[in-house]
Amino acid sequence: MMRFLAIASSEMRILRRNRWLFTATLIMVLFALALTFAGSAPTGSLGVDMLTVSVASMTTLSVYLAPLLALMISFDAIAGDADRGSLALLLSYPAGRGEVLLGKFAAHLAALGFAMLIGFGTAGAVAAWYGGAGPESLMALARLIATSILLGGVFLTLGYLMSALSKTATAAAGMSAGLWLVFVVLFDLGLLGAVVMDEGGVFTRQVFPWVMVANPADAFRVWNVAASEGVALTSGMAGAANALPNWAAPVSLLLWPFLGFAAARLVFRRIEP
Repeated sequence: MMRFLAIASSEMRILRRNRWLFTATLIMVLFALALTFAGSAPTGSLGVDMLTVSVASMTTLSVYLAPLLALMISFDAIAGDADRGSLALLLSYPAGRGEVLLGKFAAHLAALGFAMLIGFGTAGAVAAWYGGAGPESLMALARLIATSILLGGVFLTLGYLMSALSKTATAAAGMSAGLWLVFVVLFDLGLLGAVVMDEGGVFTRQVFPWVMVANPADAFRVWNVAASEGVALTSGMAGAANALPNWAAPVSLLLWPFLGFAAARLVFRRIEP
């Protein structure tokens, strides 16, 4: 436990020194506030409070931004240390490779969690102040923050996997960018094309919802939509959410961090310093 905490503390100091924590928090605050004010127009016509509309907008933001920030912080966790010559020193410490990864993960997840909490919390407070907020919308905001941190955790582990598979930090950055593009953009485009070609057939009715929720980014979106009627109304994803059991999206999103971490640890064990 002390070895794990020592690694986490060291990683947190590096994040503060590099001003990554400040930069990520500032990005979240600015984007969340911009979407809150830009998306407040349909509040009256939909009959929901401003916070509900804001949460729906921030859900879409988090689908793109949480994975991107997570990959930006994790892509050089292993390959970067190898490039800088510090990996051999790190592995000479009396700590297993799983403990090293776990310490990095704890520090990086804490940094992401801080950025999400401040960013979404600030935007939610502004929306509630100007446009009101009910108990359901407050619960939706809390759920959004928690699931955004979880989504970030998924892509942290996938970033470690890309870093362990790469020989250099530059290659890890390219692979991480490709991973983000596949999971966040191309996956949905591929599903959309398949649905259009299927023309309402068996794939659209039975297979499509399960394939969609297998993607952690889509599982995050479905989880937040299915749990709140107001968010479903403003996001337009009620149909996809209703086609799945309530446990499907949470189970998918909760499993991904363990799968990603296990894969990253397996590859990391084969690396010679």
